[in-house]
Amino acid sequence: MSKLPAKHRFLDFSDYGRTSARWIAHSLKNTFITPIHITLLFGIVGVIACGFILSNQYYLAGIFLILKSILDAADGELARVKKTPSYTGRYLDSIFDILLNTMIVLSICYVTQGSIIMAVLAFVGIQLQGTLYNYYYVILRNDFDGDNTSRINEKNAPIAFSGEKQKHVNLLYKIFNILYRGFDQAIYHADRQAPKNQNFPNWFMSCISLLGLGSQMLLMAVMLSVGLLNYVLPFFIGYTALVPVFILLRRYINR
Repeated sequence: MSKLPAKHRFLDFSDYGRTSARWIAHSLKNTFITPIHITLLFGIVGVIACGFILSNQYYLAGIFLILKSILDAADGELARVKKTPSYTGRYLDSIFDILLNTMIVLSICYVTQGSIIMAVLAFVGIQLQGTLYNYYYVILRNDFDGDNTSRINEKNAPIAFSGEKQKHVNLLYKIFNILYRGFDQAIYHADRQAPKNQNFPNWFMSCISLLGLGSQMLLMAVMLSVGLLNYVLPFFIGYTALVPVFILLRRYINR
């Protein structure tokens, strides 16, 4: 099942691993493997990718970054196939994402002997890019009867789904809130009218999907594979300029 009904689906450039993710999910439908197992696996794969970066095996690092993106989509697909949505999985997925982003940026900074300031700017840029894409995407999903495990503004811990424990949801929510609250609030205050103006053309969403995590991992993988390691962090710092561009474009569309 897609995260959006057919009428509102768009070409998501960050979701290139969806076909593989669906195959994995359907292959595991009748097994003991749970979405949480897949989430843990993509975390391990992400750590391995960092190991390859640190050992200067950049082609393999790129392969594992793409594999991480595929598995990142597979856990959600498996949850949909098994009809076992959970906030535990949703928060754990996001927590792993931001921790892995930190590790990847620091690994690249280390091998390029870059400055920690550049690493911090690149990391903040990566998070703001992904947050803007997720912000608009979640608005669509909430408004058009798509997947509703994500919320526009995570003010309180949600009520646990059947099959998961509320204490686990509460704990993971607190961790999630610490890690993401600043980025979420920055984007929300930059475009707080977006939830009231739900005109997000498919072409607009396709363009903004270039800021999604999957697109970021693909860009990193390509740059690592073709020997552009030293340009990865500066690129993502500059890439952040698209955030205000897309916000202004969204406002223009809904003027």
